[in-house]
Amino acid sequence: MAKLVSNVYGDALFELAVESGRVDDFLKEAEGVIEVVKKDDGFSQMMNHPKINKEEKLQIIDEIFKGRVSDEIVGLLRMLEEKDHIKEIEGVLNYYIEKVYDYKKIGRATVSTPLELTDAQKADVEKRLLQTTEYSSFIMNYIVDPELIGGMVIRIKDRVVDSSIKTQINKLSHELSNIQLKVGECAP
Repeated sequence: MAKLVSNVYGDALFELAVESGRVDDFLKEAEGVIEVVKKDDGFSQMMNHPKINKEEKLQIIDEIFKGRVSDEIVGLLRMLEEKDHIKEIEGVLNYYIEKVYDYKKIGRATVSTPLELTDAQKADVEKRLLQTTEYSSFIMNYIVDPELIGGMVIRIKDRVVDSSIKTQINKLSHELSNIQLKVGECAP
């Protein structure tokens, strides 16, 4: 249900943004609203509190966001509250952000390595990703994970390229255990 809500409202916001030529404006505002929602636990608590009625919640939305983001984004937030979907605010806005990135051919990649990469290595990774994907640019996120031992793991959306030594060792170990089982099965 949550995914359906995110898709319906996120698609509607995206269509409005494209029609009005405000894709980038709404993108910045969506990112800002998500930041407020994540940082301010009080907002989520108020919006989900059973003793605060719907009108008061709509007033809270107006007080926090009106004049800071466009009327369209405020309207979306109000609609989510009116339809009892305010809990899905992050999902809706994240879905919109993903739609914008796809529309603009911007990829988001997370690269995990056992050691910090140099700037030249980072540039090489990004260059290779641009050559092997349909994206025209990337937002890169680098993570140091010493457990990988060597190699790297690259995540783009739901795709994962894992060339880490840790994974190769795990695969080899699994293959060896299968060989040992087969040898044991053949014994008289």
